[in-house]
Amino acid sequence: MATKITFRGGAGTVTGSCYLVEHDGGRFLVDCGMFQGNKTIRELNYAPFPFDPATVDYLLLTHAHIDHSGLIPKLTRHGFAGPIHATAPTLDLLTFMLPDSGRIQEGEVERKNRTLRRRGKPQIEPIYNQADAEAALKNVSPHELEEWFDAGPGVRVRFWNAGHILGSVSIELAIDDGAPRPVRMLFSGDLGPDEKVFHLAPEAPEGFDYIVCESTYGDRDREDVTVVARRQAMEREITEALKRGGNLVIPSFAVERSQELLHDIGVLLAEGRIPPATPVFLDSPLASRVTKVFIRHADTLDDIAVDEAALFRHPNFHITEDVEESKAINRIAGGAIIISASGMCDAGRIRHHLRNNLWKRDATVLFVGYQAPGTLGNIIQGGADEVRIHGRDIKVKATIRSLGSYSAHADQTELLAWIRERLPVSGGLFLTHGEDHAREVLRDLVVAEGVPADRIHMPQLDDAFDLKAGAERLRRPPEAPRVPPGQIERDWANDYVAFTQALARRLEAMSDEEAKQALVQELEAVLERGPPPA
Repeated sequence: MATKITFRGGAGTVTGSCYLVEHDGGRFLVDCGMFQGNKTIRELNYAPFPFDPATVDYLLLTHAHIDHSGLIPKLTRHGFAGPIHATAPTLDLLTFMLPDSGRIQEGEVERKNRTLRRRGKPQIEPIYNQADAEAALKNVSPHELEEWFDAGPGVRVRFWNAGHILGSVSIELAIDDGAPRPVRMLFSGDLGPDEKVFHLAPEAPEGFDYIVCESTYGDRDREDVTVVARRQAMEREITEALKRGGNLVIPSFAVERSQELLHDIGVLLAEGRIPPATPVFLDSPLASRVTKVFIRHADTLDDIAVDEAALFRHPNFHITEDVEESKAINRIAGGAIIISASGMCDAGRIRHHLRNNLWKRDATVLFVGYQAPGTLGNIIQGGADEVRIHGRDIKVKATIRSLGSYSAHADQTELLAWIRERLPVSGGLFLTHGEDHAREVLRDLVVAEGVPADRIHMPQLDDAFDLKAGAERLRRPPEAPRVPPGQIERDWANDYVAFTQALARRLEAMSDEEAKQALVQELEAVLERGPPPA
């Protein structure tokens, strides 16, 4: 049989990275990530896998971020028993991240089930639990960069630095499918920018049959800033936020972003560039544990401004794990920097800090990372006047700011340069892990580089392609998409929340009681008519 790739995630979306590769010698996955975004997209995490996990021989993992690794415990729970191949730092991070994710699943489901019980609705089960996560970590296989290893029959693998987070890699494959020569593939994983604390720029060989490349920032360039300029920008944001008198709340990914923030804020404190008494809270049990992994691997990191023993240990830093310590932060009226996960505000303690600060005019919320469409972070960043957190409508009165220079993703120019340096590509280039507009813009730029347009593809969820060495690909579209394309970036649940909030504002603004009643009756009449005919 020809080698076949099916895009089970990260296609048409920026999360849920998961690629199933099948060939004569077996089948394996590259990444198995959790879907993040609107309600429709998140529901994919609860649905059965569109393949049998028990038949997957092994997993190749690009890095530890949850949108690339977060469904590994679910994979194990449903029969996967093969090894997980990754770098040692990635596997170190997973020992904390996956059990933490299991605890989050249990906590979120417990909260949802309380609501469902009050409504008399059936209870739901977590996607997986902490025990599933611990079971998934019993069969791991660490590998060094740039060293070939045999992952399974007919498949040789080599890891290359991707420059995204600690341990992140691009994955080179040579797949023997009985043809005169192996199929050569390269999965970019998430690519880091050229200028980034901790990591060198991404690298990999050139000349492949097929390349699968991320495109998160394919439609935009960030301001070209150095690490020094980035710290200057952070200094300005902190100074202005503290002048407003309230707290500065920073939603942040627990892995890498939180450590970068601590590192830069530590430099600013040490150099006297922000008030020396400013308390800095990292309120994330996971970020606390991950920080210890960074200290363990500090000798592999680049651009460290302090000695390893002092890394992330400034006396102003308060790294909290205990729930009561977290609650105590909410009693601080102003003057504190609060860094908390998750980065897209879709789970975790950050939602409590937003609920406590968003409605305050003197507070500031600073976004330092990508916000996927439909996430709470995306909605706040987009200028919403009101958001819903834990079932409560919260007015947005805080100052909302964004700082793009902390992104761990390559921007448009850097993505294009990375692709250019990997050419030629004889079979096809797949643009994944990006919104459609970003992929379209990047595709046009790659065509301008001389790659034929018919060799560049933007697969949708569950699209499949037959691959042959040096040959054109054959697309096999799915029979029925798991998610309608129109529900990926903004779904009915986003529209429902926006509608109910707008309705409440409209009723509140109306002084005539009869007019209010008339409006409600008009809406009731629409509901009674039912949906329009298909």
